[in-house]
Amino acid sequence: MTKFVSISSFTTGLPSYSDDVAIVAIDVIRASTTAVTAIACGRQCYPVSSVAQAIRIFHTLEDPILAGELGGDMPPGFDMTNSPAQLATRTDIFRPMILLSSAGTQLMCAIRSRDSSYVASFRNYGATIEHLAENYSQVALIGAGTRGEHREEDQMCCAWIAEGLIENGFTPRDETTRHVVERWSGSPRNAFLISRSVDYLRRSNQLHDLDFILDHFDDVDIVCRLTSNQIVDAKVSATQVRS
Repeated sequence: MTKFVSISSFTTGLPSYSDDVAIVAIDVIRASTTAVTAIACGRQCYPVSSVAQAIRIFHTLEDPILAGELGGDMPPGFDMTNSPAQLATRTDIFRPMILLSSAGTQLMCAIRSRDSSYVASFRNYGATIEHLAENYSQVALIGAGTRGEHREEDQMCCAWIAEGLIENGFTPRDETTRHVVERWSGSPRNAFLISRSVDYLRRSNQLHDLDFILDHFDDVDIVCRLTSNQIVDAKVSATQVRS
């Protein structure tokens, strides 16, 4: 059986995929990095697509954290913005986090009803490659995108995961996927610094998040799977099922 991997962007909506395709949401700056950081710390994470949904879930949880941004601004009443660096310094891991963002959590919410949907960033791309290669023959990597653009940092993360899958016997689904993989193959960690998202972090004095991303490549052995309402570590879930 031929195994296929594709790369696309959420900028024009979610393409139609068959049920056997594993879909991976990627928003390096910053939603997927924040989500992966939460799971790596042992914190529960609930991605949402709106403030209204965040408030609804807020009332079902015990002492949750409201984290996120819309259009770059933290909504009124939220505890923190969509910051992986800030989240990593918090010690209250017992508090579940409700996460909202302009692009990344929109994509997460769009795919979470599927049986095989995941979240990845540079922090867990190696573990994600291993899990996908062992469990699927069809994989779609989707960059969150913003303002109609497939951002460089998301292209690069998608490309690195796709390249890892190709090394495990997968074939690029189309020329677009092949081109993106070739463009970013062998790139240094800082190759995505040309991104407008990086410019935004500079303008808004949030370079601590950029530093965090650059300092945390492939440093956690977790696979972030989306369920109907939250993100869980697929490796932990699989262990619990076996036991």
